[in-house]
Amino acid sequence: MTFQNTREFAKQLDSQDSLNHYQDQFIFPKVNDKRVIYFTGNSLGLQPKRTKAYIDEVMNDWAELAVEGHFYAQKPWWDYQERFAEPLSKIVGALPSEVTVMNTLTVNLHLLMVSFYQPKGKRYKIICEEKAFPSDQYMFQSQVHFHGYKPEDAIVEIKRREGEHNIRLQDVLAKIEEVGEELALVLIGGVNYYTGQVFDIKTITQAGQKAGAKVGWDLAHAAGNIKLNLHEWNVDFAAWCSYKYMNSGPGNASGVFVHERHHNDSDLPRFAGWWGHNKERRFKMEPNFDPVHGAGGWQISNLPVLSLAPYLASVEMFAEVGMDALIEKRDNITSYLEFILHEIDKEVKGNFEIITPSNPEERASQLSVFLHGEGRSLFDYLMKNGVITDWREPNVIRLAPVPLYCSYEDMYDFGQILKKGILGK
Repeated sequence: MTFQNTREFAKQLDSQDSLNHYQDQFIFPKVNDKRVIYFTGNSLGLQPKRTKAYIDEVMNDWAELAVEGHFYAQKPWWDYQERFAEPLSKIVGALPSEVTVMNTLTVNLHLLMVSFYQPKGKRYKIICEEKAFPSDQYMFQSQVHFHGYKPEDAIVEIKRREGEHNIRLQDVLAKIEEVGEELALVLIGGVNYYTGQVFDIKTITQAGQKAGAKVGWDLAHAAGNIKLNLHEWNVDFAAWCSYKYMNSGPGNASGVFVHERHHNDSDLPRFAGWWGHNKERRFKMEPNFDPVHGAGGWQISNLPVLSLAPYLASVEMFAEVGMDALIEKRDNITSYLEFILHEIDKEVKGNFEIITPSNPEERASQLSVFLHGEGRSLFDYLMKNGVITDWREPNVIRLAPVPLYCSYEDMYDFGQILKKGILGK
């Protein structure tokens, strides 16, 4: 498609967009009494209007039924999490038995590492990407310390080549081969939070397992954003948060994937708790742990139903839309934003540098842009003029045109505000 930097063209694209009406199902903040252009769904998604009804249902059941809500609520609490299995499995490409929801992201990654990071003898090293999200870095450091190793020896980072912003697949595969028999675990972010680079999960998983390691993925920026086939790709385990692209609310519950081939492995260690115990015998208060078959066997505590309610509202919306439709619009609107950025760059004689890969197969709903020659003042201008975006030092803005609630006209308007912010200095 040949794009145009005009409002009329943007409106035309919106009129042809089958998802455009979903904008009306979200609540937008306002700046200067005008709805914002929201580019930070890669940090916290907007609130769907339907969310309140799901929370109110739990509150009403609690008020009217108290403890009996566990069994007699409209959606009984004792198996509330089971409602996620079908829709979540479609979002991440899994069998329903391979997914569940519990805790929060880094907690779940720690719990999964109990099972899948088992250093022994010379096989003790972890491969991750350079500049992984800080929480992952802290997790790796504490895990290897716990097992008696030094982070500088046990943690192997795959680095970007000099002068490049993204990690090459061939360098990931070469590092896996180099570490070889010392490799215990590969754990990488499916989408790099800073650059927006999408990693080849299938190929990296195959390489790590061929080397004799377990392979897991932090899908915080991938779930609800890219096409995933975790079961088919033979991924050992994965976890993701729900509050970015899946719009479940700040700090909300995390999703977990454990491949079915691990479900019957009684030798696999795990931290146990009563909500992971045999569902039919859970309230018999038996002393010995008998895990639920499937990913649910990794659950520990009674689940926070009030937190799960907004997540359920979100995954049911995803079930309506389907990942194929989301990804089609994601690719189109991201390409249009890229076009707008290049056009404004020419008009202001600027020096923008998009550090996210230009190949659509290596990016998703994010463009990270170096604003060479511009400073924090431009970001502040955007925020004061209704563009909610994300600033990362030294001078990068991250822009996530989320397909559920961003419009093509938003992209055009952003370009005009950006131009004014630069020329009006």
